[in-house]
Amino acid sequence: MGRSRGGLTTKIHLAADTRGRPLRVILTPGQAGDVPQAPALLDRFRPAHVLADKAYDSNALRALIADIGATAVIPCNPTRKRLIPYNFEVYKARNRIERCFNKLKHFRRIATRYDRLAVHFKAFIHLACAMLWMR
Repeated sequence: MGRSRGGLTTKIHLAADTRGRPLRVILTPGQAGDVPQAPALLDRFRPAHVLADKAYDSNALRALIADIGATAVIPCNPTRKRLIPYNFEVYKARNRIERCFNKLKHFRRIATRYDRLAVHFKAFIHLACAMLWMR
């Protein structure tokens, strides 16, 4: 990540386990897309299901998920011409990642982004993730 600015235009990409505990964090500039980060988030994981929101709807990601032997549980982007069905009951568990983000934002330093450098901001995110695992 280097010494790029943290600022308000930083996006946190997060992979979590079935209990909503953070497993992997990637920090990107705010304008970066979500789908390009997915392969790095999934690298060396072998989940049964991959739950993600509409921002992660892409044929390439669905193919990657199938290649690792998992089932994609991703609602289709409304602009998709042919909708792909997904298991809504399994998708309900995606709120665990949202709750994980919520817990991270309880750390004032993350919610208000005190750190100016991205490397410092990511370091504190890692510390906060470790603290969530210790609960």
